[in-house]
Amino acid sequence: MDALLVDDSPTMLLRLRKILEQEHGVNVTTLTSPGSALVEAQMRAFDLILVDHHMPDMDGTTFVQRMRDIPHYAQVPIVMITSDVCDAVRLAALEAGASDFLDKRTKGIELSVRLRNQIKLAAAVRRLDDQAAWLAGEVETAVRHLREREEEIIFRLALAVEYRDNDTGDHTWRVARYSQIIAEALGLPPEMCRRLYLAAPLHDVGKVAVPDGILLKKGSLTAEEFAVVRTHTEVGRRILGDSASELIQLAAEIADAHHEKWDGSGYPSGLAGADIPLSARIVAVADVFDALTTVRPYKEAMTREEALRCLQSESAQHFDPNCIAAFVARWTDIVAVSTIAVARRETVFGRTTEPWARVPELLREVHDECRILQSVY
Repeated sequence: MDALLVDDSPTMLLRLRKILEQEHGVNVTTLTSPGSALVEAQMRAFDLILVDHHMPDMDGTTFVQRMRDIPHYAQVPIVMITSDVCDAVRLAALEAGASDFLDKRTKGIELSVRLRNQIKLAAAVRRLDDQAAWLAGEVETAVRHLREREEEIIFRLALAVEYRDNDTGDHTWRVARYSQIIAEALGLPPEMCRRLYLAAPLHDVGKVAVPDGILLKKGSLTAEEFAVVRTHTEVGRRILGDSASELIQLAAEIADAHHEKWDGSGYPSGLAGADIPLSARIVAVADVFDALTTVRPYKEAMTREEALRCLQSESAQHFDPNCIAAFVARWTDIVAVSTIAVARRETVFGRTTEPWARVPELLREVHDECRILQSVY
């Protein structure tokens, strides 16, 4: 245990130090200046403070008030030891936050016993602080594990949906990263950028309700088939809606509105401009860019530059102009993401921090094997 003694009397410092060190085994630091003591207290974590009242530059009552303003010393015992025992000084010291008030003229045995009681109190406070710190660490670990599991579940669900629409999970991952990059370029808070990255993969979760014959059809869809595809936004909202999780709530917002258009011609609600949630406006740009630059059953892929020109031509019509500007501003990062191989995800992001690293890749070979088995049986 460490104690700090503050007194301008060398004799009193020597007396108190002898009692604390020899009788109670306390490590003692002595200072004659209250200003120096405040500086020392902020650099070290003392368990017990003893201070005189009448000192140069600052009296003991002010010192106690200043000590209580330091977060660590909110509960640490602070004892005023002085020969000025008038009621006014005593009351002022206690109101300032002193734990006890001792008379310097107290006999040796009584002073030792009263100091022992303060030492026991200090030890109890330290144990409580240690226990609180341990509990806080355990809670932080538990919350982190819960968040990691929530993130992993989201990505696994997104991959399950993506597997029906494409041979790998690349699209889901890229849309998540593009969305995060756009959000960063817009100046959104880091936590919001991270949440958008985690929620964006569920933008097409409603496609679980779209039949394979329509979802994987080669060639143009009929009006009736396209009407079925359009229902995936409302289905996604119903699947994800009313969740207690803020992350799932954000995903529901995106799933519902990522096909709305800036000019109001989108679906399902015909929202326009700022009435469309910002999260959905961001994901709309990311989703369309990746769709344009990848091969689908019904089309070939555009080059990145062709897709960019297409997005720019639809600014203020299909897309939020600010989102397009943010996308263009981070074009180098967009290109980097579009060229990262799926196999490099773990080395790029790290297994312990990146939910994608914990999700198995959906390989084309698995899909091919399933088709072979279906043809046999």
